[in-house]
Amino acid sequence: MSNIFPQSANKLPLQIIVYLVVLSGVLTAGANYYMTPKYTRVGYAPVQPVPYSHALHAGQLGLDCRYCHSNVEKSGVANLPTAQTCMNCHNQVKKDSPLLAVVRHSFETGESVPWVKIHQTPDYVYFNHAVHVNRGVSCWECHGQINEMEVVVHDKPLSMGFCLDCHRDPAPRLRPRDQVTNLDWRPADDATQRALGDKMVRDWKIKPPQSCSGCHR
Repeated sequence: MSNIFPQSANKLPLQIIVYLVVLSGVLTAGANYYMTPKYTRVGYAPVQPVPYSHALHAGQLGLDCRYCHSNVEKSGVANLPTAQTCMNCHNQVKKDSPLLAVVRHSFETGESVPWVKIHQTPDYVYFNHAVHVNRGVSCWECHGQINEMEVVVHDKPLSMGFCLDCHRDPAPRLRPRDQVTNLDWRPADDATQRALGDKMVRDWKIKPPQSCSGCHR
């Protein structure tokens, strides 16, 4: 009686195993490369309940970041403004605009405006805004040119590698404290920035943690 399967079929189990190993490797490599904040978060720009333009408020009108994010120098969290902060101006400016109906409702009822969070680190990551801002790290370093954004976009990856690059060499990313919220400030050139940053690192004894416990607590 002749064999039902050809002799080459004996290699089939080994071929299947090799195929599965290669496929698993490709899928793992692809996930590690593409399932990162650089690809999954950068460019994220959700629709907000109120069409707030940073280009108008922070750019054209020149509002300081700290007017709305008032605790950023004192707290680990950059707080969102309350409706009272908005109504300080909008009880006179465009006070009847339908675009501000959500803000007026929040002001009258005490309910929070349901803003959609854009920049969000995982629960296992510890990040303190005050520590960074008070040591010369500008809003621009993590949020980009936000004073030119009509709609806020997740501009930087904020990945572990992104943070570690800064922690390993903070000097190129430091600026005078009085320029932290000036998003248009730039050093004259790279050499000027390096000299300024190195001096700040020495004078302020800036030693960002690089161990796991620095950010994972």
